[in-house]
Amino acid sequence: MSAEIKVPAVGESISSGIISLWHRQDGDYVRAGDALFTLDTDKVSTEVAAQAAGLVRIKVSADQEVKIGEVVGLLEDAPEPAAAPTASTPVTARAVSVATPVAPAAPAPVTPVALEPQERGVTRKKLSPLRKKISTQLVAAQRNAAILTTFNECDMAAVMKLRADLQESFQAKYGIKLGFMSFFIKAVVEALKSEPQLNSRLDGDELVRNHFYDIGVAVGTERGLIVPVIRDADRKTFPELENDLAYYAKKAREGAITIEDLQGGVFTISNGGVYGSLLSTPILNPPQSGILGMHKIQERPVAINGQVVIRPMMYLALSYDHRVVDGREAVTFLLRVKEAMENPVRLFLGDAK
Repeated sequence: MSAEIKVPAVGESISSGIISLWHRQDGDYVRAGDALFTLDTDKVSTEVAAQAAGLVRIKVSADQEVKIGEVVGLLEDAPEPAAAPTASTPVTARAVSVATPVAPAAPAPVTPVALEPQERGVTRKKLSPLRKKISTQLVAAQRNAAILTTFNECDMAAVMKLRADLQESFQAKYGIKLGFMSFFIKAVVEALKSEPQLNSRLDGDELVRNHFYDIGVAVGTERGLIVPVIRDADRKTFPELENDLAYYAKKAREGAITIEDLQGGVFTISNGGVYGSLLSTPILNPPQSGILGMHKIQERPVAINGQVVIRPMMYLALSYDHRVVDGREAVTFLLRVKEAMENPVRLFLGDAK
């Protein structure tokens, strides 16, 4: 008998997708739970696993659009193949004498290699649904919002020292590393409480103010940028935030992010510094009214108490919807983030004002 391989439902509003990759070849044996193919939609990319064991029979090739519920292959009943024996090759050691040094051989003369002329071309590939959705949303954000960006810089010395001092005990107690992002999430929450206009959005001719703090954290994947949301960030401890971040990073790597993971954020943090970016102007994540851009930590000369000293500095960028947020509120928000990051003990103790 054969079991059908069907395209699963991955969200209420999703009716189709593209098989971007088959993880098995036709005729391969799989066990229940093994990854079969990756389904790309305009919202998420999902790895689809085998529901039973058997031989894979592919009916729809990669890069084809498929409907939810469509049969794209079969799993034929078959016994699990026996593992092939591995042969070991004996290695014979040879003694090398160093009593008499051997002169190195003279390098062979290098001559240019004549290559046969060949045709130069290009490769064309359809955009994935997720990439098309990202493109559409980014263009719409710039067209439909009055985006403005304000900048500041943050001295990261204090938070770097605090992390170094606490890292060993933190990791031993909670089983996870203490990173920078959890500090920034805490700082953003405090800044949103100080400047609640950044926690608002336009809905037609109404201004909707959120009284909760679900913070989106942008994550780059091979399939595109996604923004999973850390729920109730104001009520979570540093270990809880770090666990959430690790959980979503793992799901993103495995292509297991769901639509529910991406919905409902009130503000977004994007860290271009992990790629080496020194300064950028992040684009809003609609319908949100603000996004904070983190950047590379770089040692720079700065003036402190009349003296020029070298400090680990990070540029911060806040892009905001000027229809909702005034310049004073945006600048004050960014100052609150800067102040919190430069006094991280207050954040860690939970008494930031």
